[in-house]
Amino acid sequence: MKLVLATHNRGKIQEIMELLKGFNVTVLSLYDYPNIGDITENGSTFAENAVKKACFVAEQTGEVAMADDSGLEVDYLNGAPGVHSARFAGAEKNDHANNEKLLKLLSGIPPEMRTARFRCVIAVTEPAGKVSTAEGVCEGVISNEHRGSSGFGYDPLFYLPAYGKTFAELDLATKNKISHRSKAVNKIAFILSAVIQKNINNNKPAVN
Repeated sequence: MKLVLATHNRGKIQEIMELLKGFNVTVLSLYDYPNIGDITENGSTFAENAVKKACFVAEQTGEVAMADDSGLEVDYLNGAPGVHSARFAGAEKNDHANNEKLLKLLSGIPPEMRTARFRCVIAVTEPAGKVSTAEGVCEGVISNEHRGSSGFGYDPLFYLPAYGKTFAELDLATKNKISHRSKAVNKIAFILSAVIQKNINNNKPAVN
């Protein structure tokens, strides 16, 4: 079965493909469908955006689609940047600029007031229109400086006290055990397995 990831974000693609190892699927992305451009994410919640992307890609490709919408929620900033995480510093989706803006807004703020979380909602949509969603959360603290070179987005600033490292300092295997995205994938795994099995059954040759 083909599963199309509704994203052009190479970091997300790498993480999700790693998380989906063991599933009987051929994982594709929007790079395999160049006629599908960026999808406008104008929902007020992560769930709205994830469902919108998954439904659109399933309709356009005729395949099962998976979309995630995720972002950073900083308590001191009343949950910002939230759904605007990718464009926090401007429409061009610049990770470095986003991180610099966040550091500036939190300048002088003590560690105990820099609590934050990554939140992820994953949606799986079948071509017939059935939609399933799952959510994952990972708690942490915003560092006062960039640390690490792995990952993407706000990973260099997202510090995990239990590990003494930021997301960008963790290897991918460790990150995929604890991340918001892995938690959402684990929750939706049962649903995805059922979709895969249904697809297999539907494509079995008829017995005369």
